[in-house]
Amino acid sequence: MTSEEQRRWGRIGGLTAHSRHSSVQMTAGARRGFHERFRRQVDPDGALAPEERERRAERAMRAHMLSLSEKSARVRGKRKPITEQESPPEAAQ
Repeated sequence: MTSEEQRRWGRIGGLTAHSRHSSVQMTAGARRGFHERFRRQVDPDGALAPEERERRAERAMRAHMLSLSEKSARVRGKRKPITEQESPPEAAQ
């Protein structure tokens, strides 16, 4: 099977799966793993009460998201919008 055929079959499989299941079902495992990462980060030994672990994990995730937002804003700030870029110099008359 060529890479082009693999790509087409993969696309067919993905579209079929998404036609049969909701996006919530399709991403449930990934979301669980993502949240578990923060639980392990704030309580690696499992010593905290579950409520406290969840509270801290939520804060750690919010801090992570704000950090990503800050990095994104910094990168966007370095790029000038097309309207603000210098226009080409006028031809000498």
